[in-house]
Amino acid sequence: MKRVLVTGANGFVGRHTLALLHGCGYEVHAVDIRLPEKTVPNIFWHQCNLLDYSAISGLITKICPTHLLHFAWYATPGKYWRSLENFYWLAASINLLRLFREAGGQRVVMAGTSAEYNWDYGYCSEYVTPCNPSSPYGVCKNALQEVLSSFSAEQNLSSAWGRIFFMYGPGEHTTRLIASVITSLLRGEAAQCTHGNQIRDFLHVEDVASAFVKLLDGSIEGAVNIASGQPVTLKEMVMIAAGYLDASERVQFGAISTSENEPPFIVADVRRLANELFWVPNYNLNEGIKQTVNWFRSNLQ
Repeated sequence: MKRVLVTGANGFVGRHTLALLHGCGYEVHAVDIRLPEKTVPNIFWHQCNLLDYSAISGLITKICPTHLLHFAWYATPGKYWRSLENFYWLAASINLLRLFREAGGQRVVMAGTSAEYNWDYGYCSEYVTPCNPSSPYGVCKNALQEVLSSFSAEQNLSSAWGRIFFMYGPGEHTTRLIASVITSLLRGEAAQCTHGNQIRDFLHVEDVASAFVKLLDGSIEGAVNIASGQPVTLKEMVMIAAGYLDASERVQFGAISTSENEPPFIVADVRRLANELFWVPNYNLNEGIKQTVNWFRSNLQ
C-alpha cells in the first residue's frame, strides 16, 4: 500500500492534490495546523504543527508514510518574503525529511519557488539559470532544495523538487493579484493595479496540484519547473478577468507604484515538465480565469 503524507494539505495547492492522490491509489494522510470545514472523502486528516518536533515525530511514527508531498511553509501574503519564519520552516522541513526517511519513506517531493532563481536572467531553466535568491524566502527554499538533493543521494532516497512560478485560481487569498481584481470588481469597486506591463508565467492552481501529483507518482529526480511556459502580461490577465465581469472600465492601471527592482520578465522553461514528466495543463488562460471568476462570484461573502 502506498501511503502519502501531504503537509499543508488545507493550503491553496495542497487541498487540490488530495482527491487526485486517492485516485492514483494512495492512502492519503493530510496534515495541517487548521483542519478544513469540509473534507474530501477517503482522506485521513491530522491536525499538527510541523514546527513542533515531537508532534511531527509522533505523526510520522504512527503513519509510516511511503511517500511525502511537502507544501507546508509560512505563506502570509505580504509578509513571507522577508519573515524570520522562513528559517524556522527550513529547520522543520529538514527534520521532517530525516524522520520520513528513518520511518522507511521511499519518495519525497517538496514545493519550491521561482524565487530561488536569479530573476535578472528572466527566462528560468533548471539546468542553466543560476539560483541566487534575493529574499529570505528564496534563500531558505533554495537551501532546502540543496539539502534534499544531498540527503537523497546519501540515503538512496528518491526525490524531486517542484519550483512553482505564479498561480491563480479558486480560493486564492484576496490580496493576491487576480483574486483582488475579481473581488474588487464584484463589490462594485475600482480595481487598482500597477502599470501591468510585467511579463509573468501563470498556472491555474488545479494544474499546479496535478503536476505535483504526477511528479510524486513518477521517478524524475531533481528540480522541475511547475509553470505554463507561456509569457503573459499582468495587464492581459487583469483584463481577461475584468472582461468576464463586464467591468473593464473600473480597472485603474498605474494606481499602484511598482518597486524599483521589480523584474520585467519571469517565465519558466517547462521542457522537463512536458518532455520528461509528459504533463500538460487542463486549463488554458481564458478557461482558468473564467472558472476562477465564477468561483468568486459564488463564494464571495
